[in-house]
Amino acid sequence: MTTPRSVTLERLAYTLAAPVLAVAPNVYPDSPVNQVVQLAGAAGIGAWFLAAKSDEPGAGRKILRWSPLVLAAAVDVAAGHTTGFGPYWLDGLLAAGWAAAGSFVLPFSRHTRRRNRPAVAAPAPQLQVAEVPEPSPAVPDDGADLLTREVRMMWENAGMPARTHVVKATRHPGMRHDMTILLRASETGRPITGLTEAAVAAPFAVPSSDVVLSEVAIQPGRQGGPGWMEAHITPDANQRRRKAPTDQERWADKVGSPKGGAPGSELVHKTRDDERGVTFYRAKMSDSTETPRIDLAKVCRGLKLPEDDSCVFVLIDGSEFLISAFDEPPLSQIFPATRELLTPDAKGMYVCGFTITGQPVKTMVYQHDKNAPAHGLTLGVSRSGKTQFFAIHMAAQSLDGQVVWLGTVRKDEKTTVLGRYIDRQGSNALWMARSLRAAKALCEIRADMPWPHDGQPHDYKPGDPRCPYRQLNVYGDEFMTAAQDADFGEFIQKDGEDLTVTGLKYGIGFNPAGQSPFAHNGFSTEMKDNLRQNSRPVIFNMGSPGATRKAAEGTMENAYDVPTIPARYSRTEGSAIERAMRGEADPENGVSTGGVAVIVLDNGRAVLMRSLYADFDTDLSELFPDEVNRLTDYEISELEKRGLWFDWNEPVRPGEFWPEPDEDDGDGRSRRRSGGGGGKGGGGKRSSGSRSEQVTSPRQALEAIKSLNNA
Repeated sequence: MTTPRSVTLERLAYTLAAPVLAVAPNVYPDSPVNQVVQLAGAAGIGAWFLAAKSDEPGAGRKILRWSPLVLAAAVDVAAGHTTGFGPYWLDGLLAAGWAAAGSFVLPFSRHTRRRNRPAVAAPAPQLQVAEVPEPSPAVPDDGADLLTREVRMMWENAGMPARTHVVKATRHPGMRHDMTILLRASETGRPITGLTEAAVAAPFAVPSSDVVLSEVAIQPGRQGGPGWMEAHITPDANQRRRKAPTDQERWADKVGSPKGGAPGSELVHKTRDDERGVTFYRAKMSDSTETPRIDLAKVCRGLKLPEDDSCVFVLIDGSEFLISAFDEPPLSQIFPATRELLTPDAKGMYVCGFTITGQPVKTMVYQHDKNAPAHGLTLGVSRSGKTQFFAIHMAAQSLDGQVVWLGTVRKDEKTTVLGRYIDRQGSNALWMARSLRAAKALCEIRADMPWPHDGQPHDYKPGDPRCPYRQLNVYGDEFMTAAQDADFGEFIQKDGEDLTVTGLKYGIGFNPAGQSPFAHNGFSTEMKDNLRQNSRPVIFNMGSPGATRKAAEGTMENAYDVPTIPARYSRTEGSAIERAMRGEADPENGVSTGGVAVIVLDNGRAVLMRSLYADFDTDLSELFPDEVNRLTDYEISELEKRGLWFDWNEPVRPGEFWPEPDEDDGDGRSRRRSGGGGGKGGGGKRSSGSRSEQVTSPRQALEAIKSLNNA
């Protein structure tokens, strides 16, 4: 037999290195050769440690492979610590023994390769007895079909991952490679642990993303539980799903996934309405006890819809929700007001607008369930549509036979036009203060008015033909501004609050409007609670989506999801990135959101609607009744007795709101308040020395202190 070349070279290396190990430490103790030998020995010790710690087979072979380096370092260290060449030439004997051991063991030539030793002058092949294959640990053949037997063979070749056995393999209908395999633990009573998608995918050469593991339910004639598991292998279906997914599959992958826009949800169905140009996605939570958490922008990206608030809306109802994707902004449509829509039904409800889905939205002119009038709360910034809503609400109240008074802080075209169709209208803080004071006095008057059927006074009952008076609705436009008026603000705020508390018993509803529902702007907590409980608040654009949401939540018992009202509705055209790269301006295609409002329904849910449009450039007589509804003669005479019924545009009468002393001050100026017209309040401004001696509020006290400068 010829000696392999690697063996010859390795023996030669040992023979040449042995004298160096014996001589170098004694003759050249500081030579770099010693350091190199010792570093090689340290590397061999590290390799020993890693081989011993590893769980892979062949640890002993690895230790033998690195043993020459470790032993060479040991010989070098020993030679360096002996005197001369040591007793009996010990250094030379150790080096010769190291070379002999290495030549006999041959670690690198014999142990670096396994099952890969090319034969040198191999003898002629001899016939040998065939080895008997070891029995497979799998369960003996149980009459399984061909697919199951093939899968079992592949499973056994893979080492039976997680110590499991293939019970049955079932191919999916119409698929070439998709199948479901039923697995059980090889040992009875042991649960399946450590089985992963990758371990199942490897024997079948498919990506791990194409494998889904699931539990096995107990069925008649078959066990279940932790010792059983199903593996669904679907490479064909997943390939088709990635290229052309169905609506349900796209929803599950992009929207209902843990990182999607509505995690934990599933699509019920997708519906297209070509007539209205809208696509509906109805979905529900897989767990009916969970509340939907929807990120509308993510949902749009997952469904490949334009990320546009003006065309995509969400409606949540318990564990279900509806996403509406319109082709055109639905709330840019105008819904003209008609007498038919504004005529209240038997329960005092009329159509005040339409939602994004085309559903009519109703509000009330009185509360049928509470047998009482209704208050009103309307919020919004300038040009948001408040006065338009006033027009349709006043028309509905007038069509129901009710009396309407409208007070504003400043005169404008629309309120002047409305004054032609209602009982009374004025445009300054003084007028509003007088109207609230008269309405408050009507509460006392109506409390003593006898009813014709029995001659006794009763509380107001909407729709009762026996009632001797009509429902009165007092409007206060820009109420928060009027409540902060320097002269009459305290009277407006106090009488308005009293009217919201006591007015319902006597058929009087209060309808303030403004830009804030909070106490520091004129609303007390008691007033806001009464308005909220006895009306359906309507919130138009408050200047920003955040302010609109805050105002709506301030009128709701529970903070439901509040729809967003942007400053303008605009369609997304093209790519903003491409326009920026080309230096082009963004398209100016905004559509005003005037008339779009959030209405808070009785159950506290906020709904986005477009209110009906009353065209002030045309004749509004088609919306209002032919005759203006007014107070009864008895009510007017009682107000005249109290000095409260006259032309409320007159200047302030002496002693009308505060006592008027007759004496003059030291400068000769009259302390009686002037009755001149003009000014924001409508009456003359009070002079600095005209403060009454009676101080009944902090504001009066502050002004009294300021008036001391004239003393």
